[in-house]
Formats: sequence, structure tokens, C-alpha cells
Amino acid sequence: MLVTFSFTRIAITVRRWFEVGPDATMEAGARIELGLLQPQLHRGSESAAQPLVVGETFWRADLFGRLDLPDRPYAAAHFHPRFDGPEPSDRVWSDALTADPWGWLADRLTGIEQTVADAGLDPAPARADADAIRAAAGRIVATARDLGPEQPFTRDDDFRLTRDAALRVRMLVERVEDRSAVPWDHVRPWLDEADRS
Repeated sequence: MLVTFSFTRIAITVRRWFEVGPDATMEAGARIELGLLQPQLHRGSESAAQPLVVGETFWRADLFGRLDLPDRPYAAAHFHPRFDGPEPSDRVWSDALTADPWGWLADRLTGIEQTVADAGLDPAPARADADAIRAAAGRIVATARDLGPEQPFTRDDDFRLTRDAALRVRMLVERVEDRSAVPWDHVRPWLDEADRS
């Protein structure tokens, strides 16, 4: 499931995410991405449905926990301050993020011009949307929090919310060096879904 908050030039997507690390640790929580909307020509009448195309993603926060560390719900929380095309920068760890993930996220949204500039982009598109994003920041954070690592999601809940990422989960599992460490029972639904795709 993907929830999109679209403004004039910027779109903010929020979703539940699940992944397997190279050491076979499992991470899950809320993924928040900022992207630029691709302008589309108006089609049809004034009442016609219009396409919404989120093009270039330029920033991502992964407010994740590790499934093996349930007492530390933000043990894997990190962010990617910029992208090179579709590829995120390396993970950046932040004590401020870990100490107050939802306050940290709200600060990134209310300071959207700086977040865009830190991503290496011209902040002009953010200026057009800044007031609207600031007004919606509480709702965006609440949506992310509902999908965060403190929520009591089961394996089946995670699969239901992330089945569209089955191919990516398979790719992550294939990167695990010690195959005996892979939690095969846990990841089986994603692998089966990837086989059906």
C-alpha cells in the first residue's frame, strides 16, 4: 500500500516497507519518499481524470526497526539525503532521528526548502508547495507513524502491505552471503509472489 500526498510540484509518498539486509537481518517500518511530479498535459474535459506521475525521487527516510531487536523500534532508522537517478545515496544515521523520529520527520517536511536544497536540487519547486506541505505535515507524519516499526504488524500484515515489493525482497535475499542465515519461513510469501510475477 502506498499513500501519496501530491502538491503542485512535489509528491510525498508514505508506505510500509520490509527488507532483508546482507547479514539476513530483517527490517520493517515506514518509508517516506519525496519526489517531483512530472507535469502532464490536460486530457479530456474539465471533469476528466488526470494522470499523476511521480518522476524523480530525491529524498528518502526509512524509519525502520529490526525484527530481532523489538525493544529498540528505531534501531535501523536512517535516511538517504539525495539520489543519483533512481539510486539512493548511502544510508545516513542520525542520533536526532533515532531519538525523535517523528519530530525529525516533521522538521524535514516543515523545512522542505532546505530538504530539497540538501538533496542538490533547486529549491524553487519547493517554494510553491512549502505552505501546503507545512499545513499537511501533521497528517503526513501521522500516516507514516501508523505504518512505523512500533505498530504490531505480523509477517502476514507486512506481506499484505508490501507484496508489490516482492521482486525487491527477492533481490535483497539473493545478496545475503550466508544462505543458512536467511529466515526462509518469514520471507517465503514474498519469494512466492515474486515467482508468480
